[in-house]
Amino acid sequence: MNHAALAEAMKRPEFYPHPVESVEYIQTHISSVFLTGDLAYKLKKPVDFGFLDFTTPERRREMCHSEVTLNSRLAPTVYYGVKPITREGSRPVLEGPGRAVDWVVVMRQLDQELLGPRVLAAGHLDGEKIRRVVDLLVPFYRRARTGPGVDEYGSRETVRFNTDENFEQTEAFVGRALSRERFDGIRGFTNEFLEERSDLFQRRIREERIRECHGDLHLGNIFFQEPPVIFDCIEFNERFRCSDVAADLAFLVMDLDFQGQEELAREAADRYVAESGDEEVLELLDFYACYRAYVRGKIACLTSADEGLSPEAREEQLEQARRYFRLAGHYAGTDPEPGSPEG
Repeated sequence: MNHAALAEAMKRPEFYPHPVESVEYIQTHISSVFLTGDLAYKLKKPVDFGFLDFTTPERRREMCHSEVTLNSRLAPTVYYGVKPITREGSRPVLEGPGRAVDWVVVMRQLDQELLGPRVLAAGHLDGEKIRRVVDLLVPFYRRARTGPGVDEYGSRETVRFNTDENFEQTEAFVGRALSRERFDGIRGFTNEFLEERSDLFQRRIREERIRECHGDLHLGNIFFQEPPVIFDCIEFNERFRCSDVAADLAFLVMDLDFQGQEELAREAADRYVAESGDEEVLELLDFYACYRAYVRGKIACLTSADEGLSPEAREEQLEQARRYFRLAGHYAGTDPEPGSPEG
C-alpha cells in the first residue's frame, strides 16, 4: 500500500481508535503528520535523498524507533512509541491483527500556538524565551554522547565530506536557485576555512566539543512552553546528528537570522558562551551558520524537484532556496546583507 493511500486514510477521523473530531494534515519533505487533538501521528515518506533512505517499510520502522529513542533526550514526555499500520482487506488499520504495511510514530500533541514560527508571527518571541532554550541545550550537550564513534564527525575530513556533498547536490540548481558567482563564493569560503583552520577542528575534538546533538535545531522544532520542548531531532543519519556543538547552535542562530531576528540570534550565541564557557564557539559560528543555511537551501531545491507538487509550490520552494543561499552568502562574506539580490 503506497504512501498516498495511507495518508488519505489517516486524514479521516474514523481511522483512529480514539475519538477524533477532525484531522489537521501537515507535510514535510520526508513525512506526513496528522494532528488529531490529543495525539499526533507521523508517517515517513518512502523517499531517498542519498543522505536519507526511507524506501522500505523495514527502514521506516527502524527510523521510527530511532526517532522515539533519540527524542526522549530533549522531549521525554512527548514521544509515546511506534505503532504498526496493518491491512484489513484493502483497508489500512492502525495496530490491527494483520501484517504491518507501514509504521507511525505516536506523540502527544502539544499546543500548536506555542510552536516557534507561530510564537514569532504573534510577536511573542523574545530574549527570555531564547535564553530558556539555550539553558536547556548547555546541559544537554554536556550529557550527550562523545568519544569514539562520535568524534570523527567533527573532523575536518568529515565536515569537508558534508560540505562537498552539499555543493555536488546543488550544482544542477546553479542559475535557478543561486548564481554561479554566489555558488563559487560560498564554496571558496568554505574550503578556505577548512584548509586554514585545521588546528581549530583538531582542538575541538580534543576538548570533547563533538557530541551527539540534535541536528535540526530551528524554530519549527521548538515549543515555547514552560519548560521549552525541543523535538524532531535527526534520526536518519548519524553523520548529520553528531557534530561540533557549535554546528548545532549555529542552526538556531541561522534560523533566527533568516527570520530577521538578528538581535535574538546574538542573544542565543552570547547566552551559550556565558553559560557554557565555550568562547571558541564564536570562531565557528559564521562557518557553521553558512553550512546550515546552505543545507536548508539544498533541501528546498530537492523538494522543488518533486513532481507531485504543483508548479506554484515548486516555485515557492525554489524561492525559499534562493533566500537561504543569499543568507549563506552573507555568512561567507559574498553578500553584504542577508537580503541582497541574487548576484
